[in-house]
Amino acid sequence: MFESLSTRLTGLFSKLGGGSGKLTEDSIKDAVREVKRALLEADVSLDVVRTFTKEVRSKAIGAEGIAGVSHTHQFIKIVQDELAALMGGANEGITFDASGVTVIMLVGLQGAGKTTTCGKLALWLRRKHKKTPLLVAADVKRPAAIEQLKVLGKQLGVDVYAEDGGRPPKICQRAVAHAKKQGHDVVILDTAGRLHIDAQLMDELDDVRKCAKPHQTYLVADAMTGQDAVQSSAAFHERLDLTGVILTKLDGDARGGAALSVRHVTGRPIVMAGVGEKLDALELFHPDRMAGRILGMGDIVTLVEDAQESIDQVEAQRLAERMFVKSFNLDDMLAQFRQIERMGSMKDLMKKLPKQLTEQLGDQEVDEHAIQKQKAIILSMTTWERHNPDEIHGQRRQRVARGSGSSLKDVNELLKGFKEMRKQMKAMKGFMGSMGRRGMEKQKAKLLKQMKKEGQSPFGV
Repeated sequence: MFESLSTRLTGLFSKLGGGSGKLTEDSIKDAVREVKRALLEADVSLDVVRTFTKEVRSKAIGAEGIAGVSHTHQFIKIVQDELAALMGGANEGITFDASGVTVIMLVGLQGAGKTTTCGKLALWLRRKHKKTPLLVAADVKRPAAIEQLKVLGKQLGVDVYAEDGGRPPKICQRAVAHAKKQGHDVVILDTAGRLHIDAQLMDELDDVRKCAKPHQTYLVADAMTGQDAVQSSAAFHERLDLTGVILTKLDGDARGGAALSVRHVTGRPIVMAGVGEKLDALELFHPDRMAGRILGMGDIVTLVEDAQESIDQVEAQRLAERMFVKSFNLDDMLAQFRQIERMGSMKDLMKKLPKQLTEQLGDQEVDEHAIQKQKAIILSMTTWERHNPDEIHGQRRQRVARGSGSSLKDVNELLKGFKEMRKQMKAMKGFMGSMGRRGMEKQKAKLLKQMKKEGQSPFGV
C-alpha cells in the first residue's frame, strides 16, 4: 500500500547527499517541502501533513550534528520517529478483562470487511493468546451476514451464537450470558453496517453498547477508501468512544493516506491490520515497524517473528544438520519448501526486507509459482529418485517432466540447482571444519595484530 510513498521518500533521501555535520535550514526547508508533497500525493489529509511537517522541521533545525553520522541519516531518523508517532507509537495490542469474559464489539460501514475480520480476529486470539472465542451474529439487517459468520465459524472450529429474529441489543446481551455459561473467555460482536453513516445505525450500535457493555470497541475501516475511512472513523468515535481501529486491505495498492491520518483524527490507535484475504492474514499494527517499511528499511523484526511462529524449529534444525552431510536429498529440499510456504507468499516476505536488499534483485517480478513448480517436479519422482538425484538421467527426467506438467529444461534446472547447493554446503562444511577452536584463535590473534598496527581499537569506535 505504501509503495508509491516509500519510493518518493527514499528517492528524496538519496538526493540529500551524505554530508556530515549540522542540518542547514535551507536543506531542511527543501527536504520538508518534498516530504509534504509526497504525503499529499499519498492521500494524507492536509491538516495531518501540516502538523507532521511542522514537527519534522522543528526537530531537524534543532538537531546537533553527530560525529560519523551523515545529515541525511539524521533527517531520515527524525522522519521515521515522527511517522511512528503519527501512527500511534507503541502498540499495546488487545487487553483482556480480569473478570474472565472480554467482550469486543466491531463496528463499521457495510463492505469494510467486519464479518471476515470477526473470523480473522477469533483465529488470531486463539493462536496468539489461547483464547476460546464466541462469534455473535448481531447483523440481522443483512441475512447473508449471519450465514457468512456461521460458515466462517465452521471453517475455524469456532462457536457462533445466532438467533432467528430479535433485536441486536438483546441478542448481544443474551450472547454474553451464553458465553459465560459455556466457558468462552472472549465474545466478538459482529454488528450491522450501512453504506453510509445515519442516525438509525448509530442508535442501534449505541443500544448494543449499553446492553452488551463491550470492554473494547473497534472500528473496522477499509484502507482502500482513503479519506472516507478517516471521516467515518471520526464520526464513529464521536458517538461510540472507540478503543481503536482495525484497518482492512492494507495489502492493497491504494496510496495509504488513511493509515497515516486515522490516529491523528480520532486520537485512537490502529490496533490491527488485515494484510490479505486468508483467515490468518491479520496482524498487530506496529507504527514503528511500519515507519521503517515506508522508509525502505524493511521489517526484519516481524519477519523473524513470522519465522519463529511458522517454522517447526525441530524440523528446521534437522534439515540444517542434514545440509552438511552427503545424505541431504530432494525429500529434504521438499521439506524446506514447505517450511518457507508456511511463512506466506514470497511477495509478502520480500516486502519485509530492506529496500536496498530487494533492489539487488532488480526489477524482476517474484515468481509465486516457482516453488509450486519445483515441488511438483520432486513429487513426480519415485522415492528412490528423490534419494538418489545423481542417478536421474535420460528417460527418467523425461518421465518426471511429463508427470509434473513441466518441461525437461525445468527438471534439468532443478537438479542442477540442487547439485550446486549441495556443493556449496560441502565447501562450507570444509571451511567450518578448518576453523576449529585453534583456527579461530589464530584468526582472532591475526585480526587484533592487524588492528593494532593500523591504530584501531579492538573494542570499536
